[in-house]
Amino acid sequence: MTHALYLLDPDPAPAWAPFAGIRPLSELRAGAHLVRQRWETFVGTEATAVFALPHLAGFPEPGVPPVEARRPVAGPAVIGSSTFAPRGLAGPLPEVAARLTHDGITVGWAVPAGSTWTGPVSNAQAMNVEGVLLRGVHDLVSALEQLLREDVIRLVGDSDAVPKGSIVLGDPGWVSLREGAIEPGVVFDTRNGPVVLESGVEVRSGTRLEGPLWVGANTRVVGGAIKNSAIGPWCVIHGEVSTTAMLGYANKGHYGFLGHSVLGRWVNFGAGTTTSNLKSTYGPVRLDVAGTKLETGHQFLGSLIGDHAKTAIGTLLDAGCVIGAGASIFDDVRARKYVAPFAWGGSASERMTREKFLATVERVLPRRHVEVTESMRSYLARAFDWLTR
Repeated sequence: MTHALYLLDPDPAPAWAPFAGIRPLSELRAGAHLVRQRWETFVGTEATAVFALPHLAGFPEPGVPPVEARRPVAGPAVIGSSTFAPRGLAGPLPEVAARLTHDGITVGWAVPAGSTWTGPVSNAQAMNVEGVLLRGVHDLVSALEQLLREDVIRLVGDSDAVPKGSIVLGDPGWVSLREGAIEPGVVFDTRNGPVVLESGVEVRSGTRLEGPLWVGANTRVVGGAIKNSAIGPWCVIHGEVSTTAMLGYANKGHYGFLGHSVLGRWVNFGAGTTTSNLKSTYGPVRLDVAGTKLETGHQFLGSLIGDHAKTAIGTLLDAGCVIGAGASIFDDVRARKYVAPFAWGGSASERMTREKFLATVERVLPRRHVEVTESMRSYLARAFDWLTR
């Protein structure tokens, strides 16, 4: 029996900054795949809809199912939580209402034919599922560490030949290239996992790529050491990058270290922007989101940076920085630990106007061949109003 799939975002909470309110949380990257894509693989069907904040209705990114306010769902269906990244394929689902659990925590619901789901079902049969529980955006870093290697192993397939002049350390069969442009002098290190470059990836001479690594379509890697990351599509990457998830269309075209971080779409790093990913005490990193303190339990954690955020040249980001969507940081060399959405400068309470933000979007997106449609303008205007309310 085929089940329809619905994704359910959690209520907004500090742990989901800086992405709550700017994008459905099912569109975050856990390993090489989005959370939604992991649920689609798990259930074996494309998602019918995403239940998220009402102002995100009409979310305009390609491939995303309709974004709606939560509503009743008729079975047979699966409602999957955006706070969980499933592993593998679902086993046979019971013909009665089932509560999908991981380590005793509810991560979804299975709705049988003839029933309608309106919310938690008290007498549902418990069914354990494998995957990675996400307590907040910071856990996308640990999801990367747990899921990326097995993801890229599965993605290795038919490949173009490794170009002459490249250096391979490890198994050449774990270098997967698809219609890219690789200059001589690139080092591929597959001793810890495969390196998978999707179609149209360009890699310049002087780059070292260490697996496990996934680089999305049409990304340009223009130098430096890149490892243990999921990058793209349509990114520009340079410098030292480690254990970082990037949603796509981000620009880090200059030197500087980026580690144990999560970057949203359309982020731009000025030259020399550098993240710290380790406290001087070697203790666990704590987040401070608008005055709410969150214990992550992570010894290594860099920055969490929302869509459309930008940093000036030479910006320093401490371990556990949270940079809100649309923020522009340029006042101080060292950014604050928390920068509000659409902050202008980063060290004061001034914010960008909606008109100025949309005007910047109009200039930036066409540089990556993305049309700014009326639906995109409307969605961004609603997101701006919600995040600055």
